[in-house]
Amino acid sequence: MTLLAITVLGHDRPGIIAETTEQLAGLGLNLEDSSMTLLRGHFAMTLICAGDGSAAVVEQALSPLAADGTLTVTVREVPEEHADRAPGSAWVLTVHGGDRAGIVSTVAHEIAQVGGNITDLTTRLAGELYLLIAELDLPAGADVPALEAALKDAAQRLGVGVTLREAEADDL
Repeated sequence: MTLLAITVLGHDRPGIIAETTEQLAGLGLNLEDSSMTLLRGHFAMTLICAGDGSAAVVEQALSPLAADGTLTVTVREVPEEHADRAPGSAWVLTVHGGDRAGIVSTVAHEIAQVGGNITDLTTRLAGELYLLIAELDLPAGADVPALEAALKDAAQRLGVGVTLREAEADDL
């Protein structure tokens, strides 16, 4: 069984998901994990699929998607990950305020300092308002109050608001 990471990027149009997943199903690949979104009118999809196909065979099967030059398709074999981290706790971080360079890097740095892992991150710019929503996995024993204080300090320096809360079942 091989794990493949597949990306499809480019100008959005109807049918990209249908065409991609139809080809993958035809090859007997199982879609195990995915993220698909629109980014300023451009479609971005990342898939993790499992099956017996090689990266070259899958890339060839998906090549018609990129034939007109509006999409780029890549396929890479990835090693299967085995979780060897102790279970932590799930948290949701929101940041909002005026847009400026350095928001993501500053916040990500504070999370990394306590050994936290960002498991999902979405940002949006609506006019001048910047919004960041992140799901975090904090290790058992992480000093959450210290992280919250560091995030609030960073937010003050950046001129944005920040909220950190423990995730609820419907958040994930």
